[in-house]
Amino acid sequence: MTRPLPPDIPQQADERTTLLAFLQFYRGALLDRSLELTEAQFRTTHPPTSLSLARLVAHMAWVEQIWFRKRLHGGGMPDHFAALDFDASADAEMDLGDTMPMDQVFAMFTDSVADADGRIAECSSLDQISAEPGRDGTHWNLRWIVVHMIEEYARHCGHADLIREAIDGDTVTDW
Repeated sequence: MTRPLPPDIPQQADERTTLLAFLQFYRGALLDRSLELTEAQFRTTHPPTSLSLARLVAHMAWVEQIWFRKRLHGGGMPDHFAALDFDASADAEMDLGDTMPMDQVFAMFTDSVADADGRIAECSSLDQISAEPGRDGTHWNLRWIVVHMIEEYARHCGHADLIREAIDGDTVTDW
């Protein structure tokens, strides 16, 4: 896998284009922090945290599926996510990053993003309401979900920046 190029985020586009450009930017930023590492480096944690780049990428693959596939469209989860036992581990989706080879983690992430992008494209408006409601019975619209995903990626990209710098000193300087 090669380093993703930062997308051209338009400065005067409509809301949907702007939000999706930022979502794509953060997806690429997370992958960028994970590339050109060995399997061992990809799984490196820095106590006291149990986070690793592998665990973050696996987590975000699952988050893409939960929000766009399950909640927005009401679809079932792919087998590798449907089989997770959250009673046994609250971080079951992250645990996949500990056990899957690096190329499979990247493939799982790429597949999740492609699936999410297809589901987003099916929505004619950011006002599209989710098929599944939240715990309080209210539904999200696509706008809220995309903003939430940008927030989720931004937070985890910060984690990824720190983990990557601790692994090999690499910092983002060209974005």
